[in-house]
Parts: sequence; structure tokens; C-alpha cells
Amino acid sequence: MEELARESISLLAHSSSHADPPRLGSFGAVFIMLKSALGAGLLNFPWAFQKAGGVATATTVELSRSVVLTSILLTLVSLVFLISGLVILGYASSVSRQNTYQDVVREVCGRAIGKLCEVCFCFNLFMICVAFLVVVQDQLEKLNYWLPGGRDAVSLVHRPQFALFIMCLIIILPLSIPKEIGIQKYTSVLGTLAASYLCVAVIVKYYLMESHPVLIPPDTSQGINSWGSMFSVVPTICFGFQCHEACIAIYSSMENQKLSHWVLISVLSMIFCLVIYTLTGVYGFLTFGQEVASDILMSYPGSDVVIIISRLLFGISIITIYPIILLLGRSVLLNLVVRLQRNRRGVVTKSFESRCRVILTVIWIAVTLLIAMYVPDMSEVISVIGGISAFFIFIFPGLCLVFTMETEAVTHTVRWSLTAWGVITIVVGSFIFGQSTSIALMELLHKF
Repeated sequence: MEELARESISLLAHSSSHADPPRLGSFGAVFIMLKSALGAGLLNFPWAFQKAGGVATATTVELSRSVVLTSILLTLVSLVFLISGLVILGYASSVSRQNTYQDVVREVCGRAIGKLCEVCFCFNLFMICVAFLVVVQDQLEKLNYWLPGGRDAVSLVHRPQFALFIMCLIIILPLSIPKEIGIQKYTSVLGTLAASYLCVAVIVKYYLMESHPVLIPPDTSQGINSWGSMFSVVPTICFGFQCHEACIAIYSSMENQKLSHWVLISVLSMIFCLVIYTLTGVYGFLTFGQEVASDILMSYPGSDVVIIISRLLFGISIITIYPIILLLGRSVLLNLVVRLQRNRRGVVTKSFESRCRVILTVIWIAVTLLIAMYVPDMSEVISVIGGISAFFIFIFPGLCLVFTMETEAVTHTVRWSLTAWGVITIVVGSFIFGQSTSIALMELLHKF
């Protein structure tokens, strides 16, 4: 996601698709893909394993009792769809000669689907900002341990909501108002560093424990419940591996844009991400069992120095990434307002554009802040984001493949085979979106 921000910021200033020569090597492409995927979703994986009924059922779609075999199956199934989406998007970018996700979808699939992509893109970024603030608020709650009075204090200063409001006012808002954000190039590495550090910390903490919780083995006698539990972690998986929006910008910046090379980049990136997520999810669940929090860092005591470092890394990373995510979402809304103003008045002044940018920024931060303050944990936000992510991981890539096969000069067998795979991808994505959204709505209605 960070690289998506950097490339998109550059594209806002340079409208031509391939005006600048490609400059990204293989190692840089893999590292940037990791930066795009590894993020706040990692904190939710141990809870997802617990919700699914244990490691065995959380890591497979087969009713197998072997954790090793089920992990291998999960790897194969996940990589098929994740890498397939990345490869399709890279291919669609080369065909359409566009280098942003929205432009590729609009060029390949038409204006109507392109508009839908912009709406999903903006809403997805908005919910990611909410998730980021929820994570920061969680960490601020634990960091109250170090304030005078500790966690027993009830003053306004000790409330994480108040600290989050002050942080948004004096840090996030000033960083978000400018038209372009240059600080990203100095801070983008924090996301990968925080994710890698957390994974190692969770594993080390597990082996340093004197005793481990008693894990209740999942009941696989009820097939329907097992399948339902399995599908309940799909939003977390989608949110965790969500780097598809960034892949087109990455592909467009590579020196070697051969499709076979792009497949290699995608495979290496997704395998490394899968290792990080699986290790964190398994060891986090084994450490706390059924008591694991939706944010794994919240399960550890506030006085643990190793975990405090992880909280600081994640907090700083999110604070610096939030303005970039806001800029991307704001650019979609600002372009809409500018087009409407141009249609009405025929001209758009710089002062009008500046006022709109400030107003949209304040509204965006205020609304995400209010939602984050009243969301009890990040699992509820991720359940919504995971459903929307299905559009970017499954549905839009599948549509791009189907539409591309209508115009590309390929053999009859290849055309029908790839079209069939595109349809399968669309169906799977539609099911994930419907299932995730339905569960999120039912849980929300149940609380009211």
C-alpha cells in the first residue's frame, strides 16, 4: 500500500503513462510488494485462527486433522488465487498501457466498471484509515501503563480516545493537508520492519513461556460449523494479503516487464508474506489460546519492553502511512468535485481546489476518527475491509481477464481456458464479498 501511495502521488503530477523510464529492479520489486502487503492485518491473524476453531481448521478448506498437511494445502490454495490476480493485473497493465489500478480497470473493462472500481477504491482506503486509527488507539491504551497513575487512572488524559484525537489534530492533520507528501520515502520501510519484528517477537515469547494454555481441539464432527468457521477468517486473509492495488504501479516501474519475470516476483513476495502471517497466527494462537485478542499486541502486558517496541514501530508506521492513504482516497473525491465544478463553471481556480482539498481532508479525518473511537476492536473493521478487498483480489482481476480475452489474439483453447478461469475468479470473489459482508452486517445488527 505504501508503494501504491508513492507511485500514485507521482502519477498525480505526471499524467503520461510511460513518460519516465522504468527503474525498479527485481529485489526492489519484491521488497516493495512486501511493504505493500505486510501491515496492520498481521495483528489480527492469531485471533482469526482462534475464531476458526484452532490451527487445524483455520488453515485449510479440507477436513484434515494434520496441521502440516493443512498448512501445505492452504499455501497452495492461497497462492493460486493471490498470484493469479497479480499476474492478471500485470498482464492487463501491459495490454492497456496504464499504470494505476483504476485506469487499467477503466481502460480494459469500460467506464461503468471503472466507476465502480473508483467507488470501491475510495471506500476501501477509507476503511483502511479507520483500521489504522483503531490500531493506534489500542496501542495508546496499553501505553497508558507508563503515564502517572497507570491504567487505573480515569482522567481525560489517560483515555486513549483523547490521545488519539490530539494525535490526529497535531500530527496527522498537518501531514495530510499538503497536496503531495514527501515524508513517505523516509518512513515506508517501517511497515516491513514492524511486521518482521512482531513475527519474531511472538515466536520468541511463545518459547519463553513457562506454561502454555490448554487448547480445546476443534469439533470437526459438525461439517457445516467447520466450514462456517473456516470462512469466517476469509476477511482477515484478504486484508492481510491486500497488495493488488499496488501491484500495477510496481509492475509499471520495473526494468524487466516480462510476464514470466512478474510471475517470479509475485511468487516470491506471496510466499514470504504467507510465512510471516502463518508463523504469527500459529504462535500467537498457541500462546494465548481462546483468550487471544483481535489485536495480538493487546494480549501482552503493557509493561513488556519487547512488545512496547513493536507497538511503537506499528504506531509510527501507521501514523506516517495514514496521510498517504488519505491522499489517495482524497484524490478520487477531489477529481470528482473538480469535474463537477468544471462542468458548472467551465473553469476551476487554484483557490477552489485548495479549499476543497482542506475541507475533504478535515472531513475524512473527522469521520474516520469518530468511527474508530466507537469501534471496540479491529476485527469488526477488517470484516468490512476483507469483503471490499475481494473486489481488488478476485473480481476486478477476473473481469480484466475476461474482457482482455475478447480482444487479444490468442488461440481458441487459450481464450476459453483463460475466460473460464476469469469467471471462476469472479464467482469466488463474489462469494467472499457476499459472505464477508453478510457476516459483518449480522454482527453489527446483533449488537444493536
